[in-house]
Amino acid sequence: MKKTLIALLALTFTLAAVLPALAEDPAAGATTGLSATTGSAAAQQAQIDETKNLRKEIVKLKYVRAQDIQNLLYAYVSREGHIQFNPNMPSVLSVSDTPENVEKILAAIREIDVKPADVLYTVQLVLGSETDATTDAELKSDPIIKELGKLLRFKGYTLLDATLVRTVNMDNAEVKFGPKAEFDLALRPEVAGDAKMPVVKTQVRLRQTRMKQTETNVTKTEIATLIESTLNIKSGERTVVGVSKLDGGDKGLILIISAKIVD
Repeated sequence: MKKTLIALLALTFTLAAVLPALAEDPAAGATTGLSATTGSAAAQQAQIDETKNLRKEIVKLKYVRAQDIQNLLYAYVSREGHIQFNPNMPSVLSVSDTPENVEKILAAIREIDVKPADVLYTVQLVLGSETDATTDAELKSDPIIKELGKLLRFKGYTLLDATLVRTVNMDNAEVKFGPKAEFDLALRPEVAGDAKMPVVKTQVRLRQTRMKQTETNVTKTEIATLIESTLNIKSGERTVVGVSKLDGGDKGLILIISAKIVD
């Protein structure tokens, strides 16, 4: 009986010493820690798998610049996707997104990246006179000159110069013309409407370079804006842009242009 009691007391002291040690042992939480690590790794792998599902494309643009259309394409980009370009390579776009969104982006690029319309302008600069009734033979049968004869006070018309100007949609074009190349004409077309009835909205500016002497006989160069206007021209149509009075009062410049969309 006495031996049994001593054995029980020894067992009690042993358990009292071992149980706190087990409670403080980090190994006791090893199962929970392994489970958390496994969950984190699974989440990372899921992100990797999601990234692998993204489709990447490098797009070479033909007619437009990447920076000009990047914002337009953002409407098709998901939270995981992106559209990037390098300023040193303005004609290249990098696209990354889900396969469905990439197809939408590529379809939008095909609609936007198209050859701009070529516009051919025919320009005539005519001098009208209130005192000289002489009219150039080539102008006598011109329907526009005939109509101007009814509306304006000019009695005679002389063709100072004529030229052709070819440019592309939304681009600026400048040309010097006139008997002494003293006139500077700037044109900028913006094609609108459908293919059957296109309209060329055109910004027009006509300037003249003049040489004048001061009281001290110093020759100065002056640039005067004679006509500045924006007008809509149907393809193939001729129209009078404007009339500008010249120094002297009895003469004026008449600018006549036509616009035609060409292949």
